[in-house]
Amino acid sequence: MSRSVKLEIGINGAFITRRWERPENMLRLTRELGYHNHEFCADVIDPFFMGDKAFVLAMAREVRQQAQQYGVHITDIYTGVATHRFHGLSHSQPTPRRRMREWIIECMNICREMGADRIGGHWDAISVEVMEAPEGYERAFARICAELRELAVIARDKGLAAIYQEQMYIPSEVPWTLDQCAEFLLATNADHEGVPVYTTVDVGHAAGVHYGSSGADVDYLEWLRRFAAVSEIIHLQQTTPDASHHWPFTEEYNEKGHIEIEPILEAIEYSHRNYNREPLSAVLEPVEKSYLIAEIIPGSTKNETKLLDELKQTAEYLHQFVPEEGLVLQV
Repeated sequence: MSRSVKLEIGINGAFITRRWERPENMLRLTRELGYHNHEFCADVIDPFFMGDKAFVLAMAREVRQQAQQYGVHITDIYTGVATHRFHGLSHSQPTPRRRMREWIIECMNICREMGADRIGGHWDAISVEVMEAPEGYERAFARICAELRELAVIARDKGLAAIYQEQMYIPSEVPWTLDQCAEFLLATNADHEGVPVYTTVDVGHAAGVHYGSSGADVDYLEWLRRFAAVSEIIHLQQTTPDASHHWPFTEEYNEKGHIEIEPILEAIEYSHRNYNREPLSAVLEPVEKSYLIAEIIPGSTKNETKLLDELKQTAEYLHQFVPEEGLVLQV
C-alpha cells in the first residue's frame, strides 16, 4: 500500500543569535527571506542564560504570537552551540547529567509555550577520559540511551510529539556512524512508552574522516538512504566532504561545496520506499513529513546585509527543487 510523504523547506534560527533579540524581527525576517517554516534555535532563548523562567516563557509566547502574525510555522526547538560545550547526558557523575536533564525539561516548557511540540539537537559530548577507560565508551553510550528513554516519557507527559538526536561526525558525539545510529534508535525506541526518538540527518555531518571514518559513513546520501524515513528534520548546508561549514546555497558556495539537492530528494524517497526492510521498522513508524531545514551558521564577521542576502538566495535556490507549498512523494 502506497503512502505519501511531504517535504517542506525551512530555516534554522542560528542566524539570529547575537544579532536580533526581538521576536517580531526574528519572525518578520524569516518570512521576508522566503521561509514559511522556522526551526527555533535554543541559543536565542536559552533556559538557563536568557533570564528567569517567567521571562523566557513570556518571550516564547511572543514568538508564538509573531509567528502567527507573519504566517510562519515553528517546526521545533533545536539546540544551538551552548549544549555542545558540556559533558552532559553521558557524564560519569550524576550531577551534570541531572543538570542537563533539567535544561532539556525547561526547554520542553519553552517549546510548548512557543506552540511547537518537538525538541531536538545534541546534549552531550563524551569525555576523552571516559572513552579511554575500559568499556567506558559503551557505558557512556548506554547512559545517553537511558536518559533519552526517560526524557521521551517526560516529553509525552508534557504534550510533545517527538525528540530528535542529531547525527554527528566525531566519536564523542553519538551517533557518528551508520551502525551506531541504528543501534541508538533501536535502544531508545524499543519497548518504551515515550514519544518517538528520531534522528536528525545533517548532510554536512558525514565528515568523520578525521577520526578514521570511510566508505558509507562519509557519504551524506547513504545517511539519508538509511535514516531519512525516521528524520522529521533534515539539515541542509553547503559544505565540503571533510568539514561541516554550514555555508549558504549561493553560487559562490555551491562552486566550493559538494552538496546537491536532487540526489538528496532521491535518497529521501529511496529511504521511505525501502524502510520496511530495515530492522528499525519494528520499533519506529516512518515519518509522514520532513522539513528540509537550511542550517546556515554565519561567522561573527559576516555583516547583516550580506547574511540576509545569502539566506534569501538560499531560499530561492532550494525552492527550485521543493516549492513553497511543499513536495509530496508517493512511496
